[in-house]
Formats: sequence, structure tokens, C-alpha cells
Amino acid sequence: MAMAGLYRRLLPSPPCFDFASSHGKVTFSYGKQLFVEGIQNGTMEGFYRLISYFQTQSEPAYCGLASLAMVLNALAIDPGRKWKGPWRWFDESMLDCCEPLEIVKARGITFGKLVCLAHCAGAKVEAFHASQSTINDFRKYVLKCSSSDDCHLISSYHRGALKQTGTGHFSPIGGYHVGKDMALILDVARFKYPPHWVPLTALWEGMNYIDESTGKSRGFMLISRPHTEPGMLYTLSCKHESWNSIAKFLMDDVPFLLKSEDVQDIYKVFSIIFTSLPSNFEEFIKWIAEIRRHEDGDSSLSEEEKTRLAVKEEVLRHVHETSLFKHVSSFLSSSCGRQTLTSGDGDALPVIAASVCCQGAEILGGKHSSPAVYCCPETCVKCWKAEDDKSITMVSGTVVNGNTEQGVDVLIPSSSGKLCCTCSSKKNIRMHPASSDVLTVLLLSLPSTTWDGITDEKLLKEIHDLVSHENLSTLLQEEVLHLRRQLHILKRCQEGKVDEDLQAPLS
Repeated sequence: MAMAGLYRRLLPSPPCFDFASSHGKVTFSYGKQLFVEGIQNGTMEGFYRLISYFQTQSEPAYCGLASLAMVLNALAIDPGRKWKGPWRWFDESMLDCCEPLEIVKARGITFGKLVCLAHCAGAKVEAFHASQSTINDFRKYVLKCSSSDDCHLISSYHRGALKQTGTGHFSPIGGYHVGKDMALILDVARFKYPPHWVPLTALWEGMNYIDESTGKSRGFMLISRPHTEPGMLYTLSCKHESWNSIAKFLMDDVPFLLKSEDVQDIYKVFSIIFTSLPSNFEEFIKWIAEIRRHEDGDSSLSEEEKTRLAVKEEVLRHVHETSLFKHVSSFLSSSCGRQTLTSGDGDALPVIAASVCCQGAEILGGKHSSPAVYCCPETCVKCWKAEDDKSITMVSGTVVNGNTEQGVDVLIPSSSGKLCCTCSSKKNIRMHPASSDVLTVLLLSLPSTTWDGITDEKLLKEIHDLVSHENLSTLLQEEVLHLRRQLHILKRCQEGKVDEDLQAPLS
């Protein structure tokens, strides 16, 4: 056994028992025996998925990020963006929404912000502070997740309750032994402690410690896959420094502006909102594009890529079919709209292509720097017929970043079918999107209370008819509600309330 020091720590036994142990003073404390009996009793079902994606935290303070990445991968939730090369995969470095990685690296992450991250990643989350739950409820949830492979439980606890060195920690629960009332902790700090069994009562005690940074007790969260994949085409971004001011504008300022202005028609509503949009608004809402590197000269699409592109195109088509989209397009094409938004060229396919091409190279490079760093000397938009006789639009581009070049392909969703092949040579490129479809989706995603300050009853009814979810297709409803939940999450972060309210964001 390793001696206590900077190379591992001695696992205090009891109360902890090494998962791989085969010797001990008491027969029932053998880690291997507990595991075998757990399998026989059907309470190790979640273990197999988790162990397949078990990882070691890459930084001393990344236990929360490592636990979440491990669970998201075990649930096969698609991050919707690249990790490295052409691969999509959850990694700690990609969990930088809600809290900058530099801050997490320096002081860790709170329980509420990790719950926020899980929501932002597209998971279904149920979270509980220990002070707002009971040990019987906790035991029930541990049993539920241990008896199934479609949900997993992450515990936030204080190591002191387990006689371990250190303070607050996150790790997934890998299994449960009903007879001995013991839980298996798959400790992501594998450089320190191996996976180990602990009495559920001791773990519960550790979750009741108060986190000094929030004044709240620690707790546990159940993470599972949503019924449908959220955010197939649109997503909100909090990866730039001004996201909190934009979230505040949309949630607080817009209702106030509509209440304070003499609003008499729908175009006046658009003018008030669009004129007041922050200058960097285009960085806040983005398309989730299908991006890949040039590889082996093969431009053919896989069945998986075709399926995802088809869903994105379906979402875009449903947006274009809404009455609200027609009103927004009409406003933007008017002289008033053109003066309000200087993004008239934002809908030109070559500009969109070059923009998302640069974004794609940035993602593939694992960086989130200023778009000015990336230059797209040329992008070529290609349109061809797929085997099912459906038009496919793909951007092929070469992106230059310093002395390096990256060839990327971007699949562009389109509901038009009238696009033609064209090339563009643009060096100063704005970030897409800033177009009528994005503004339409954004208006649909605002809370229903946004419009309550409008005093003209006829106009208020017209607005409610345009933004009502009842008239939307199921696919578009899911897209809009996902954005609305994201907006609520970002507002909680902006107000510093994520540790106070752990419930799922309003729909």
C-alpha cells in the first residue's frame, strides 16, 4: 500500500473500503464481495456505463467538471461541437459555460453552477441540496440510478465526513449495496484515492456540510438524457465576457422598454427591441453548424450527418413558416429595419459561409479567441443532389490562423433549395447569425411576461398570437423551449442565484 504523501493517499478504512480490495478484517467489507453481491441484486446497472467513461480530473479543482463530463459521455449526450480533430466528445475544457475555466481552476465550482452546466450541456437534471432533502430520499435516488443505466448520480460532499484529506469534492456514484447500505464512489481524483465503498450515512453526512462560498449545504444531482435532443440548430453562448449584460437586457430591459414606450403597432415593438440590442449581440446566439475537417479528400456525407442536417433544415423550415418570421423579415427589409440593423448582408450565403467556416476552425482548434484571429481568404459554397434527390449545401473553406491553415467543411441548413454555387473572398467577416430567422427564434424564446407592459389590448393580443407556442410544430417548440431554459439559466448566473434555485428552468 502506498504511503501517505504526494503520490496517492492512504484510503481511511473504515469508513471507506477499496473497490479492488480482497483482504480485510471483516468479511462483508471486501470491496470485491460488495461488488459481486451488488451485481447479483441488480444495483450495479449504472456501473458499466460509468466505468466505460471513467476519467481522472485533469486539474486539482476540476472534480466537478470531470464528474459531469464522465456522466454526459456515459449517457451518450452529443455535445454538438467538436472536441479535437473531427471528434465530438465532452471534455472538461468544453464545460466553460456559466463559469470561466480560469476561475474553476483556481477555486473549483459550486454545486449550483455545476447543475447549471449540466442543463447547458443538454441534460435532464434533478438537483437537491442536502438541507432540502432527506437521507431516505437520497437512498431512493441512489437505488434508482444504480438499478438503471439511463440516469446517473453525482454527489457533492465534504471529504472530512469520510476521514479523507481535503475539503469539498464531486464524484459520481457507481453502485449500491442494499444489504450493507453502502455506495460505491467512482472518485475522479484517481491520483489520490481509488474507487471505494462508503456507508451511505457517512456520505449523507458529508453532503450536509456547508459550502462556505455559497452558505448552502452540498447535495446531489440526478442526470439523465432528455426525451429529445435539444438545441439542434440554435444555442445561446456565454463564452464571451458580455453575455451577462445581454441576458439582463433580454430578461429585464426589454419588458421595461416596452412598458415605457408608446407602443402602438408590431413594427414599433420590433424597432424598440432591435434598436436597443447590444452591439455584440451576434456573439450571443449562434447556429449549431455541422463542422468537419478535410480528411482524405472524401466529401461524402455519413448517414449520421445527413440525419442531423435534415433535422436542422426541418427546424429552419418551421421557423420560416411562422407568421412572426414573415413580420420580422418585412420589418428588416423596410427602410426602418435597415437603419435599425446594419446587417443587411448577414443573410448572404457567402458571408454566412465564411463566418461559420471561421467559427468551425476555431472550434476544431480547441480555442475560443477573437474572430479577428481567423481569416477566411476563400470559401466555396457547393450544392449537390444527395441520393434521395435532396439538395445539400456545404461550405468548403481554407481558414488561416497565423502560419497555419485549416481546411474545413461546414454543412449549411437551408429551407430554400434555390441556392447556387458561389465563392467569396472576404477577410473582414462578422459572426453569423444576425438574420431574420435568429431574431424570430429569439422573440419566441423570451418569457411570456415580456409583453405584459404593452397597454394596447389589440396589439398585446397580436403579439401573443405571434409568439404563442401553441401554434408551433413540436420540433420548433422543443427548440424554442430549450433556448428559453438556457436564457433562464444565464439570468440565474447573472444574478448569482444558481445555488439558491436548483429546479429545472421554466418552460
